[in-house]
Amino acid sequence: MRKKKSPVSFFDHLAELRSRFLQCLLGFVLCSCVFYSFIDAVFDFILKPVGTVIFTSPSDAFVARMTLTLIGGFFLSLPLIIYHIWKFIALGLREKEIRYVVIYGPLSFFCFISGAVFSYFALLPTALKFLLGFATKNVLPMITVEKYISFVGTMVVAGGVTFELPLIIAFLARIGIATPEFLRQKRRFAIVIIFIVSAIITPPDAASQLIMAVPLLVLYEVGIIMAKMVSPPLAKANH
Repeated sequence: MRKKKSPVSFFDHLAELRSRFLQCLLGFVLCSCVFYSFIDAVFDFILKPVGTVIFTSPSDAFVARMTLTLIGGFFLSLPLIIYHIWKFIALGLREKEIRYVVIYGPLSFFCFISGAVFSYFALLPTALKFLLGFATKNVLPMITVEKYISFVGTMVVAGGVTFELPLIIAFLARIGIATPEFLRQKRRFAIVIIFIVSAIITPPDAASQLIMAVPLLVLYEVGIIMAKMVSPPLAKANH
C-alpha cells in the first residue's frame, strides 16, 4: 500500500528552505570559482558588441570582473538552483501533483537558458543600437566596463526570468490555481504589472524597459494558450 504524504509544518518548511538555500549558495560559490578560470575568454566575448570600453576609477575593472564572475557562476550553478527550487515547491504539492515537478523542472531550466540566449543575441543588440544611436559628433559614447557588464548581466538574467512566465502560468493552471478564463479577465492588470516588472529588472531607460516588456506581453499570451492546453479536464469543461 502506498504511503500517504505526511503534512509538513511551517518550521519544517523554514528548515527545508534554509538547507536548500545553503546548498545553492555553496554550489554558486564553487561554480563562480570555476568560472573565474575562463574569465578572460568570456570577457573578450562579452565585449564584442561594443569593442573597447573604458574605466574611470581604479576599482571599475575589478568590479566588472567580479560581476561577470558572479553572473557566470549563477549560470553554471543554475541546474542545481532550479533543482532545489522545485524540490522545495514539491513540499507544498499534493501527492498526485508532485509528478509534475519531473516535467516542469527540466523545462524551467530550458526556458531560462532560451530566454538568456534570446536576450543576448536579439534584445541586447537592439537595445545597444537604439541607445548608441543618440551619439553625435559632439556627444561620443564612452562606455565604462562596469556599467556595460552590469547592463549585459541585467538584460541576460532578465531575459531568462521572463521566459519562465509561460511555464509558471502553465504550472499554476495544471494544479488548478489559475484558469485560462481568469488569465484573460486579468489581462489589463497583467499588462500594468508587466511594465512595472520590466522597469524593475531592466537598466533604467525607457528603451530597455520597452524591449523587455514586449516579449513579456507575448509570453503572457503564450502562457494563456499553454494554460488552456494543460488545464485539468474539469477546468476545461467549465470554459
